[in-house]
Amino acid sequence: MEYANLSRRSLLAIGTATAAAVAVGATASAPAFAAPATAPTTTDPWARLVAGNARFAAGRQTHPRQDPAYRQSLVDGQEPFACVLGCADSRVPAELLFDQGLGDLFSVRAVGEVLDDAVVGSIEYAVEHLHVPLVVVLGHAECGAVKAAIDLVRGASEVTGSVSTVARAIEATVRATPSQPSFLAACVRNQATRVAEELPRRSPTIHELGVRVVPAVYDLGTGLVRRH
Repeated sequence: MEYANLSRRSLLAIGTATAAAVAVGATASAPAFAAPATAPTTTDPWARLVAGNARFAAGRQTHPRQDPAYRQSLVDGQEPFACVLGCADSRVPAELLFDQGLGDLFSVRAVGEVLDDAVVGSIEYAVEHLHVPLVVVLGHAECGAVKAAIDLVRGASEVTGSVSTVARAIEATVRATPSQPSFLAACVRNQATRVAEELPRRSPTIHELGVRVVPAVYDLGTGLVRRH
């Protein structure tokens, strides 16, 4: 596990050792932030997300690739460098959390990161047709869908309509999570991990292409994303 709290190094200062550390999500005790830049300082997709999240958490966003000229350059196509399957919660838009711009992320959002045919098909499109090399399954703290599943398992409340479908889709995660003081947080982590493991099994396309699938959790308070 690691916190995505690396700083964005300047183009002049970044070296081989730094790039290797960033790629594995190494931590830094005193992050230093570079001036805003349009071009990313690394081609590794996870490292780019890590660096962007560090900027976001520190309030040093660069809001890259959002100007009219860049928007116009995307009219004829897109080349996102990562796909993020995140919760539909209004507090966790991936482009903001990772300080990315137009065309950078292929975002798929479903409450509780629950998989259905439309969600899997969307991710398959990203990896097969847009050649995205990384899929991040992003859970988040205080997830309402996971809370609903916990209440369902404990018999503490009833869910009706289509919301019950979501809660029951997360039920297996709740039942597989050992009882502990921070049970909700553990269930959130396990839901992201379970979905990340299920994706290649459910999709021959994702499995055959060998796409990297990374489970992670976003902390609402700190703004940091933690990889699991």
